[in-house]
Formats: sequence, structure tokens, C-alpha cells
Amino acid sequence: MSERSGAGRAHQGLRIRPALPADMEAIQAIYAHHVLTGIATFEEAPPDVGEMQLRHARIVEAGLPYLAAEHDGTVMGYSYAAAYRPRPAYRYTIEDSVYVAEGCDGRGVGSALLAALVARCDQGPWRQMVAIIGNSANHASIALHARAGFDTVGTIRAAGFKLGRWVDTVIMQRALGEGAKTPPEPSRDG
Repeated sequence: MSERSGAGRAHQGLRIRPALPADMEAIQAIYAHHVLTGIATFEEAPPDVGEMQLRHARIVEAGLPYLAAEHDGTVMGYSYAAAYRPRPAYRYTIEDSVYVAEGCDGRGVGSALLAALVARCDQGPWRQMVAIIGNSANHASIALHARAGFDTVGTIRAAGFKLGRWVDTVIMQRALGEGAKTPPEPSRDG
């Protein structure tokens, strides 16, 4: 995720909506830029549009939100929630991802996307949201998540090697809905 730490002001005319299969070309271009030039993601080769469509379909089919930020018909960023880990005991924990198009940093796009994502996830059965942030020096993403109520819970040092350097992973977390105050509904705990 890339956004200057001073962000947060709402971008005039920005619309947050569910991402559509037709958005995947723009979303792929946004993500490809981050894959090739940054360390927010540990992916090293950008997936093609077909792969991005498959990923989108999997998330939507799982009942998780996948959102796009649009202004004047242009996708300026996207966010989604995905399963944190595949084992059944993790089913109430999800992971967020937020990416903003090059040149759209500092306009509140990331803040709007993350706020909308958290609001949608608060309404679901999930109890925790985790942010896995590439690069402990990614102050913009860390600040974005802190403003959205996430706490830093740990750092994995030198977790990846990308663009010629070792990169840390910062783990942030926030409760959703009732959090850990109550057990999950019995019908969902089977």
C-alpha cells in the first residue's frame, strides 16, 4: 500500500464501490506497478489480468468484500479482504489489502478504501482483521492502518528479499464486530 502519511482528507467525487470483473485491467495495472517498483507486496512478477480476475472471483465467491475507488470513471485504487490462513480455526480472521494508483497518493484514496472495507467486514461474521505490511519503513501504510484502529502487534525481521534488500513484515491487527468479547455464533462454529 502506498499513500503519504498526511493523507486522510476525502478526495472530492471519489466513489467506493464493489469491484467488478471489468475493473480487473485497471486493478492489474495498479498492482503491477507496486509489484515491480515497491516492497509493499512480496510478489515479484505481476500477475496478468486473467489471474487477477481469478483472485477477484475467489474472494467474492467466499463472501468477502473487494472494493474499487473510482473518480470520473477511473479506478484510483482497490482494497479487499481475504482469508488470513487456510486452517479452519482461522476462519474468523481476515487480512486486508489496499493499493492506490501511482500519482494518487496523499488524496485520501487509501483511507476511504480501508474505512469502507472495515465497515463492510464489521457487518460480517469475522472477528479480527490483520494487516501484513511489507517493509517496516512503510510509514504511510502503518499510519493509514493506525488511523483505522489497527495496533502494531509485531514485526518479522528480514522476512523477504526483494529489489536487492531484506524486507521486514509489520503485523497490525484490529477487532471487527464483537472481536474476542464473545464466542462465535454456534451455527458458524461447526
